[in-house]
Amino acid sequence: MLPAFTSLTLALAALLSPADPPRIPVDNGLVRVIRASNVPGQKSGLHKHETNRVMIHLDQGYMRLAFQGASVKDVRFQAGEVRWDPADGLHTSENAGPASYHIVEVEIKKPKGSRVRYSAQDPPKTDPKHYRVELENDQVRVLRVRYGPRDSAPVHEHALPRITVNLTDQAVRLTLPDGSTSDLRRAAGEIVYADTAARHSEVNLNDQPFEVVVVELKTVASGQ
Repeated sequence: MLPAFTSLTLALAALLSPADPPRIPVDNGLVRVIRASNVPGQKSGLHKHETNRVMIHLDQGYMRLAFQGASVKDVRFQAGEVRWDPADGLHTSENAGPASYHIVEVEIKKPKGSRVRYSAQDPPKTDPKHYRVELENDQVRVLRVRYGPRDSAPVHEHALPRITVNLTDQAVRLTLPDGSTSDLRRAAGEIVYADTAARHSEVNLNDQPFEVVVVELKTVASGQ
């Protein structure tokens, strides 16, 4: 089944030029984030990925991976799809489809994290209507967040360092524990890193739905 807001995630591609080189909006001790763009027929050189990755696909596409030794793997994906992509061997990658696509690649630098005990205000517990666990392992937990027009959410807490990728535009009002409010506006395609805990309730200020993907990092480094 396609994500509910596929038409909006497809519109995101118009914000990015296929000729743009990969951009790295985040690079620290825990994670590196790359925004990659590929035009039809574009083929990489021989390379390999040393770390596990979370792949957030901003467009529908078809990728062909040719591994050293003649093994070939075809990967087809939908706009808004999230995939876990383990470290792999030497290969080339090619856009084998008819259209350009854009991918946000979240490289996890630390090998594994400790067990996480989520609080009673963990978003999927307090607000399963809007927060769904897309995938989880010993390195990350990935949440898909979907709000309808003018939807509101109860108090919840984001406890882990995290990458947020906007699949659509977003305008929300946060109410903090002290009663103060803060308006947050982000554009489709925006990528934000946060490493401090946050507790708040929120409301969608728009008459349109919004959708984001949150990659929580269990591999917290000492001193970060």
